[in-house]
Amino acid sequence: MTNNELPLAASDAALAEAEAGHVTAPVAYDAVILAGFGGPEGQGDVIPFLRNVTRGRGIPDERLEEVAHHYRHFGGVSPINEQNRQLQAALQAEADRRGLGLPIYWGNRNWDPYLPQALQQAFDDGHRTILGLATSAYSSFSSCRQYREDFAKALDATGLWGQVRVDKVAQFFDAPGFVAPFVTGVADALRELLAAGTDLTATRVLFATHSIPTADAERSGPRDVDWGEGGAYAAQHLAVSEVIMQRALATLREEGLVGAAGADVPEVAWQLVYQSRSGPPTQPWLEPDINDAIIEHAAAGATAIVMVPVGFVSDHMEVMWDLDTEAMETCEEHGVTGVRVPTPGVDPVYVSGLVDLIEERLRGTPAAARVRETTLGPWYDVCRPGCCENVRAGFQPAISGLQP
Repeated sequence: MTNNELPLAASDAALAEAEAGHVTAPVAYDAVILAGFGGPEGQGDVIPFLRNVTRGRGIPDERLEEVAHHYRHFGGVSPINEQNRQLQAALQAEADRRGLGLPIYWGNRNWDPYLPQALQQAFDDGHRTILGLATSAYSSFSSCRQYREDFAKALDATGLWGQVRVDKVAQFFDAPGFVAPFVTGVADALRELLAAGTDLTATRVLFATHSIPTADAERSGPRDVDWGEGGAYAAQHLAVSEVIMQRALATLREEGLVGAAGADVPEVAWQLVYQSRSGPPTQPWLEPDINDAIIEHAAAGATAIVMVPVGFVSDHMEVMWDLDTEAMETCEEHGVTGVRVPTPGVDPVYVSGLVDLIEERLRGTPAAARVRETTLGPWYDVCRPGCCENVRAGFQPAISGLQP
């Protein structure tokens, strides 16, 4: 299948061009596929899984072992598959509660159950109009376009091009259901520190997300917009982090913990930081690294660090190792209290919010009627031309996007 032969992309694109990328015609989807990253579920799975993740890059197993020890530390089991099983079940329960009549399937990019299997099962069960929901909230190649390409590859692998329509839920970084659990988590963390006698002016809130190569970041989002340093990827994180911070402090103010309503709120400094970088040291990635930021803030007099995994939807390996292990160790080594905020996981508010996104597409909700928490949203249902290009491989066939 070439990039000029994308019959399914056109189904959304024709509708989207008139309204800046938002599909406002109801679509009778008859199934949803939850698309995940995947992860190993035993020691014997670790290296094969990492080979899948790095396929096409020629990385030898010796180098993969440098990452494998993160998984081996936890018995070779990534929590991500079990979390997606729970999310699938929670989404199904909520969809059933609303009477949507939509079965929720689940398939992964890098490990069993694979996305082509999920698509084939949906087809075998009689479904022909499918909505994809990726477990990733932000725009970049690996967090958005690659999932759109994954669906296209699944259509190729199953031979179902032209027989099944597959669209995708837009990036949901500022959807209320995704934002609210983080607001609760930050407020809880600050409340906990206050109860322990911590001075909030000596507290730093670090919003953490996965680092990506700067070249990928620069290509994230539509190319005809100047997103500033870090592209749309950084802009989305900054916008939603600011909202979370403001609302968490407003919550404490309403409770009388940081001053009466209308009074000045103590300055609680926050920063967007990055984690989990890989690749050669010569390749620029988004910075600062969370551990470097902790060291810097500790040296400047900070006594407490609140880590907010705002770039992640669940407590998978990057959260358990890079934050709960490495970053916490950095806090201890430099004499600061570390508190980590939960990810949304299967929080009922988050699950309900994801089903809201599904219903928006079922109903063809106009963009102006979709509630979002930043001025950047609602994000595009159909990605703009040139959005989130893969620096290494260029543009490949992908669903739910205007070409290329």
